[in-house]
Amino acid sequence: MKQPIVFFDIDGTLLDDKKVLPESTKKAVRQLQDKGIQTVIATGRVPKMFYWIQKELNIDSYVSMNGQYVVYQGKEIYSNPIKPSVLQSMSSITALNGHALAFCSHEDYKVSERDHPFIEASFDSLKMPYPEVDKEYYNELSIYQGHLYCGVEDAQQYIDLFPDFSFIKWHNVAYDILPRGASKAIGIRRLLEVLDMDEKSAFAFGDGLNDIEMLTTVGTGVAMGNAVPEAKAAADIITTSCSKNGILNGLIKVGLLEEGLAV
Repeated sequence: MKQPIVFFDIDGTLLDDKKVLPESTKKAVRQLQDKGIQTVIATGRVPKMFYWIQKELNIDSYVSMNGQYVVYQGKEIYSNPIKPSVLQSMSSITALNGHALAFCSHEDYKVSERDHPFIEASFDSLKMPYPEVDKEYYNELSIYQGHLYCGVEDAQQYIDLFPDFSFIKWHNVAYDILPRGASKAIGIRRLLEVLDMDEKSAFAFGDGLNDIEMLTTVGTGVAMGNAVPEAKAAADIITTSCSKNGILNGLIKVGLLEEGLAV
């Protein structure tokens, strides 16, 4: 029987509310790897945003940009780019409305506007600097995910204008833009197909709205104690919060680590 595989969201899951990797999380991931259990990052982030986490946790496989770009042991195994013409259309509309976009490739991410308060607020929440500006970055590299920066009251117009896309809220003024039907779950399935593994052998930890499909797709979905109600409802198990040893305690709760390791 193949060893199980574990997928970890980043923000609010691997990282605590201060965007720090708790020592108990580092310990837990290392213990899994020592047992021969594969560990994979599953995030809405662009790879450039989590290289340091990969290095810290010794993880070289990931489902990034909400399933749009998947890498296994350093090799790309799946990608699903967005048509440049669609991004150009979105860019024209956001510019007219005083809103903004980010364009996410497998190498980097650029934004459409300089000194935009919504972009600043969103990246402040990630403890990250304001991104570089390139209004036509979608013409340079394949873009797998966009970010829409606007208030809640304005989001509906984009949902109506672009019915083939999903707009998933991750901040009060920021939304992931994905082809409708795209999700971390799709990326996970692609990776499991390559490994010839059944979904029942997979575990996943998450906390956000973009984790719901992932939590219900794998054999065992674990929601963090700090998760949104929708993620908790989708999960099989709820652990403690990310800042209270949630990863370690959750892995013990599902039987992947021994109880004596609990903090």
